[in-house]
Amino acid sequence: MPVQRKLKMGIIGGGPGSFIGPVHYKAAILDNKVEVVAGAFSRDEVKSKKTGRQLFLNPRRVYHNYADMLESEKILPTGERIDFVTIATPNETHFMIAKEALKAGFHVMCEKPMTMNVDEARELQKIVDSTGKTFALMHNYTGYPMVKLARDMVRKGKLGEIRKIIVQYPQGRHKNPLNHLKERKSGSIEDIGTHAENLTEYITGLHMSEVCADLQILKEEPKLDYDGSCLVKFANGSRGIIQFSKIAMGEENNLGIWVYGSEKSIEWHQEQPNILKLYEPESPVQTWRRGNDYIAKVSPAAARASRLPGGHPEAFLEAFANIYRNFCDTIIQSSSGREISAVMNDFPKVSDGLRGMLFVDTVLKSSVSDEKWTKMPKR
Repeated sequence: MPVQRKLKMGIIGGGPGSFIGPVHYKAAILDNKVEVVAGAFSRDEVKSKKTGRQLFLNPRRVYHNYADMLESEKILPTGERIDFVTIATPNETHFMIAKEALKAGFHVMCEKPMTMNVDEARELQKIVDSTGKTFALMHNYTGYPMVKLARDMVRKGKLGEIRKIIVQYPQGRHKNPLNHLKERKSGSIEDIGTHAENLTEYITGLHMSEVCADLQILKEEPKLDYDGSCLVKFANGSRGIIQFSKIAMGEENNLGIWVYGSEKSIEWHQEQPNILKLYEPESPVQTWRRGNDYIAKVSPAAARASRLPGGHPEAFLEAFANIYRNFCDTIIQSSSGREISAVMNDFPKVSDGLRGMLFVDTVLKSSVSDEKWTKMPKR
């Protein structure tokens, strides 16, 4: 029988001062399919309880740490215990928490990066396969309707043969960006470079085959990268440029992508997410806008990801919610043995997390290599 209730969500991380944690639980409940019932929000018990009170949770289900939460929740009756875990903790903890949650029998929604290295990513993929649990990786930019439209235009050949892909992701909203990196203990390639890689492969369907990278890295400990530029070769022979930076002073969150085909080209920017521009020779620039009927004719996935009619902007929170909706619908369908449609199964998975770690590993190797090109493994 299919699930005839809201899915129950347990959150790990996302306590006081967190940016991404509240985004997760606000987005998860947007479509009225999820309720937050438990959490281990902080290593600090006082802070964890504070967040639990803010969410009006039963104090007995606000846990001191994630291990206690998993152990206590898994012995509760079906329908009362949590159905899935959302991981919104520091990067270096993602792998261990995801591993333990899957083994405890819970589905997992994980913040990126999925792991800290390729070996962990491969191990996690094996665990997902062996447990049969649904795993989603929160590459939220794939949740935007116009990104889905861009993907479907490319995959249906609307642009012709793909020849060139350019992706930029500059940030510089902090006065002291290097100190901010040290506080977070996260380099630019893990934090935003993996988003650029994921967006590239999601829209084009092309896997990177070789990378020529240059990174700027802190000279003192921790030796984190804060700026990167990559020349990229793709499996089909096309070329690309990926650049990401934490020192682009004044930039906020300026993720953008250009995909150039033999017939047409497209351009999309995260800071203006409801618009996709389409270029073709000797014609005016076309501006495609989210929420219009003509979008659904090209991309059912983009239509499914839109909640409001055109002229009523949707953005960051809704993109997260789109990932959650597809993730939750997949859990519900699989619980009843029913077919999972392609538009429903459209969310980043453990394989995407592995691709991200392969990209990180290849870029790091390339940046210290004397060779011009460094090959990127397929898996």
